[in-house]
Amino acid sequence: MNRLFGARARLRWIHLILGGALLMPYFLLAQVGVGMAAGGVNVLSSLPLTLAAYAAALPLAAVTAVYGLVRPLSVAAVRAMCAVPGERLAEGPARSWAARGRTSAWWTLHLGVGAVISGMTLAVPPMAVVLIALPFSAGLRDSGLGLGWFGTGAEPYAAPLLGAGLLGGLALCAAGSGALLARLAPVLLGPTAADRLAAAEERAADLAVRNRLARELHDAVGHALSAVTLQAAAARRVLDSDPGFVREALAAIEDTTRRTVGELDAVLGLLRDGDPARRDAAPAPTLAADLDGLLARTRASGTPVTARQDPGPVRDWAHLPAIASREAYRIVQEGLSNALRHGAGPVELRIRVRDAAGTGHLEMEITMTNPPAAPQDQAPRTTGGRGLRGAAERAALLGGRVEAGVHEDRWRLRAVLPLAEDAR
Repeated sequence: MNRLFGARARLRWIHLILGGALLMPYFLLAQVGVGMAAGGVNVLSSLPLTLAAYAAALPLAAVTAVYGLVRPLSVAAVRAMCAVPGERLAEGPARSWAARGRTSAWWTLHLGVGAVISGMTLAVPPMAVVLIALPFSAGLRDSGLGLGWFGTGAEPYAAPLLGAGLLGGLALCAAGSGALLARLAPVLLGPTAADRLAAAEERAADLAVRNRLARELHDAVGHALSAVTLQAAAARRVLDSDPGFVREALAAIEDTTRRTVGELDAVLGLLRDGDPARRDAAPAPTLAADLDGLLARTRASGTPVTARQDPGPVRDWAHLPAIASREAYRIVQEGLSNALRHGAGPVELRIRVRDAAGTGHLEMEITMTNPPAAPQDQAPRTTGGRGLRGAAERAALLGGRVEAGVHEDRWRLRAVLPLAEDAR
């Protein structure tokens, strides 16, 4: 009984009646055409002509369903009333002709079957009520209503059984039709291969943006925490003997934390924003504008840094492509963070732009070396090497590469970044 009269069955019944209501404009238009073709006859006065108008209305409905917005309308109705899981249905308008064809088939089926069920819903209950009341009303029996409708000679006491059978048949037809549409909905309204590809591309783009923002957070916050920790430790060691160094260290801590809080706030704001275009515009420091400050803050922690810069053909870091300047800065920042956390001595940094093996194409080479700390002095790793992976991902975005490891008894980080042709 629950399958015939339960909440799910009732909602699907309403869904079918909605389909019948949606067919009415098409039916009225087809009724005019069929009536004119039949010589101005009232279509509703003839069952064959009514059926002809119904048949003519279905192609009209199919044609209008090729418009893309019909699919989201149908999907919303199916989700609300047919108990079909949302993940099995497509999102958004139908764009490809394959998706439009499926939507047209669904629209025609929904409206066609819904019209039949709607007609039965309007006609069967009054007929069943008359039949059920027939044995108890002399007026109904004398009027010729009831079993005379069916051309039978059955006794009036059989009429209630027939009426109950009609109601049961209506409920069975409605439940069966609703179940059929619910089964066909994922087939006709489900995502096509093009829909799945578009969704996968959208997810990949969103994941790429989130990964980039995660790298920004890791590099900015990780470097800041490493620098602040070492600056505070160095200041504590010489608190009584070198007040000038302590003041410089505290000023560096203040500057580092202020800058990092600003970057953190900007990136978190972009992560909360639902607009992918704004999230893709996350601010980031550049080699041209922020390298000197980065080196100064690193030196303030007590680690000597020797930097040699050779812009070569580009003449000035400000002439670098913006993306190359941003990614180069973050790679240098990650190298300095590694040196602060795991190194044991002065850092040598060299940045230069050169011709790539005489090909005429420019590339930037970043090389950073420092003595590795003794095993007992190394800080324990808690990040799993995500920083070096992030540096490699940054270089790969530009078609470059990153190498990191021990080279001639020193830890070396080397990155090579191709530059655009107009970076001169």
